[in-house]
Amino acid sequence: MTSLTSTTQTSSRSSAPKKSGLLSVGTRVRAKDGVVSPDFPDISFAGWTGKIVEVSGKKAPLKFFIEWEPAVVAQMPKTYIDRCEEQQIYYLWACLTDSDIEPAL
Repeated sequence: MTSLTSTTQTSSRSSAPKKSGLLSVGTRVRAKDGVVSPDFPDISFAGWTGKIVEVSGKKAPLKFFIEWEPAVVAQMPKTYIDRCEEQQIYYLWACLTDSDIEPAL
């Protein structure tokens, strides 16, 4: 594992389940190979898993708010967490598009 990114929002979000193909709120997903943090392009998210907690947007590309699984969080590099905290970025979540993620099996 390498690193992660997130939104600056710290509250849990619940919204009506929006869908995009197989991806909807509650779906367990994995970041595809080659996916990097939108905030820190030197940080790879490849293979990181989490759950979709919100879908945003009315047309492509939709934005998927992913809450990383505890195992991912436990393995995050401290430098990534420190960088997120310095910039007030919530590192437990990331905002990715449907081209960045796939259902995790």
